Amino acid sequence: MLIGEYQHKMDAKRRLPMPARLRSELGPKVVVTRGLEGCLFVYPLRAWEEFAAKLNALPLTSESSRNFKRFMFSGASEVELDNLGRILVPDYLKDHAALQKDAVVLGAGERLEIWDKEKWRAHQTRTADEMEAHAEALNEFGI
Repeated sequence: MLIGEYQHKMDAKRRLPMPARLRSELGPKVVVTRGLEGCLFVYPLRAWEEFAAKLNALPLTSESSRNFKRFMFSGASEVELDNLGRILVPDYLKDHAALQKDAVVLGAGERLEIWDKEKWRAHQTRTADEMEAHAEALNEFGI
């Protein structure tokens, strides 16, 4: 399970360290893709394959399904962790997430999320008051 919040710095060559305590669960290669709300999603290969299978099962006849599949698959890049546990963030993904030097890597269960530090703080501030309402709405899913 990928959990926690980690502060990291991306270097000038767009290399970003993955949290040391999560590297064994990530494995030597990961898939990085566009995330929602202006972040990046990072999947261990096994989790990406499971997610991709669910995406591929979406109906071709649904425009929203086609658009979401395009968004996720066209943004995906398989990357290797180097011997220091860093990934190279492709330019188009760096731009999508508006990543600067300071980044936050978040555990989100089966995936990680990468946020620009300032964007993450703004998102937290914006959504903090909504968490109780979200938690109540999740009751229908047994949470």
